[in-house]
Amino acid sequence: MKFLSFSYNNEELYGVKVKREESAWNLIEVLEDFDNENVIPKTLREAIEVYGVSFIEKIRKVLKLVEESGNADKYKVSFDEIIWRSPITRTPKNVLCVGHNYEAHVNELGDELAKTPKDVLIFTKSPTALAGNNEVVPSHKSITDSLDFGGELAVVIAKPGKNILKPLVLDYIFGYTIMNDITATDLQYKYGQFFLGKSLEKSAVVGPYLVTKDEVSSPESMSIVTKVNGEIRQNAMTSEMLFRVDDVLSEISKIVPLEAGDIIATGTPAGVGSAQNPPKFLKQGDEIKITVEGIGTLTTVIGE
Repeated sequence: MKFLSFSYNNEELYGVKVKREESAWNLIEVLEDFDNENVIPKTLREAIEVYGVSFIEKIRKVLKLVEESGNADKYKVSFDEIIWRSPITRTPKNVLCVGHNYEAHVNELGDELAKTPKDVLIFTKSPTALAGNNEVVPSHKSITDSLDFGGELAVVIAKPGKNILKPLVLDYIFGYTIMNDITATDLQYKYGQFFLGKSLEKSAVVGPYLVTKDEVSSPESMSIVTKVNGEIRQNAMTSEMLFRVDDVLSEISKIVPLEAGDIIATGTPAGVGSAQNPPKFLKQGDEIKITVEGIGTLTTVIGE
């Protein structure tokens, strides 16, 4: 099941992709008319917080009723009419990210900038940086001339957890999505840390869908391909990650309790613009398309 969040007719909504159609079920209207609950979650994050993974089966049952109602089209919204949002429009805490999780990426940066980590390397992006599919991301040219991209598989948490044992990690996952980790690399080096260079407005682009975990056979067997203006820049498999999803979530949860709706990005492969000779930084008009097998394609356009 592919969940998404979107704006339609000036309303902030969420839904599920209609199978074999470029449209979404408006789940708020669906739940209002076909569910017996008194309180309808107003955001996808709220729904996950209330129901966890049981929300998936709840929606399957409700949508079956809609399809049998004879009035199904009333509850559909065409993709042509929506403004995409990040599936989780506001995380409970900063977006958690894994750095240097692909050895080829570490190698392309060189020893002066990165070394293969012995333990999971975590940095964060502000939740105010979240943006959605097809979003126009500012070039931030007044503060950086070194804007870079990074295609990543990201995980969304289903329920609170701490000290999670690796064999139990899957129980805490709601699903998977894509993140474009937009970065001002010069600000990273200027300030000597990740956060400010990683937290520019609309620099955590997430989507288009949050695909439920039951539709992903293994998060360690997915391809990631990033294209900039049609040119392939990144082409890797998640099997190349130094730290697997269970390693990452288990390690984080020893120190920071995870919450429903948390987003954890698992790292970017080799091919980023800053590692090219000469560097190929993003500029106004550039289009970045990140495709992760089984999830879809996340599109970002760089604006002024």
